[in-house]
Amino acid sequence: MAGKGSLAKLDVGVLSAEQQEKLQQFKIKTRIDNENYLRSHPEVEVLIGDFLRDVLLKMPADIREFAADYFTNPNLHAVIGSKMEGNMK
Repeated sequence: MAGKGSLAKLDVGVLSAEQQEKLQQFKIKTRIDNENYLRSHPEVEVLIGDFLRDVLLKMPADIREFAADYFTNPNLHAVIGSKMEGNMK
């Protein structure tokens, strides 16, 4: 059974030149698509930044419970919206 991080140990040398080129093009397209998505959704950066800030300030013992509480907060939309408005000023 493959362990964690086994993907990092894959030998791309076993791929044919054509497969390597397709893989490279796929990676490039994925990065471009991800960048375009993040540029069109600046709230993602605010959301992640606010979450990390809270984690580092509060240093919760149970990060999973903290994350669940953070992301299920019924006021999260309003909180992030107000921070985005603050960033635009």
